[in-house]
Amino acid sequence: MDALSRIEGRAIPFGAKNVDTDIIIPAAWLKTITREGLGEGAFETIRAVEGNVFDDPAYAGSPILIAGDNFGCGSSREHAAWAILDLGIRAVIAPSYSDIFSGNAVKNGILPVVLPQEAIDRLLEVARDGHEITVDLDTQTVTTPFQDRFAFDIDPFRKHCLLNGLDEVALTLERQTQIGQFESRRAQAQDWLAKGTQI
Repeated sequence: MDALSRIEGRAIPFGAKNVDTDIIIPAAWLKTITREGLGEGAFETIRAVEGNVFDDPAYAGSPILIAGDNFGCGSSREHAAWAILDLGIRAVIAPSYSDIFSGNAVKNGILPVVLPQEAIDRLLEVARDGHEITVDLDTQTVTTPFQDRFAFDIDPFRKHCLLNGLDEVALTLERQTQIGQFESRRAQAQDWLAKGTQI
């Protein structure tokens, strides 16, 4: 996955609360065997309403989504993170998330920023007025052109993974030398495993 450190741009001022994974990507889209193209089905029921924020040309290509409390609740489908990423969104800012969605987001290179509702309200206002927002993972801050500065917390391991573009496979490959050494020692100490069982 791509490393993430600083995201700048327009933010989609969504703000809805209790948005579950079925709203993020409806079940009909789960038949695919690839991650690509899921952005087309992202927020499908919301996008069916004329004048929705996701199809507003003013927010086309926005890398930041501002959401409401309990974002990503519902099922554990990882497709929700895939769909958001396919839309080009690299950071979601909300007061809280489902634990499973938050984990899936990080594993796919999306930064879930947790800020209090007062900060969310201010960022929604800035986004609706057409101004850019900056999310800086290194300094753990969200800023606006108006000197707003909101600090956020993140688990150090998740931060490390995002800053270095490490998913679970890449984390395993970082230990390739140690894994090889262990397998070599095990093969010598338990050579009978390599010989198999004779019947």
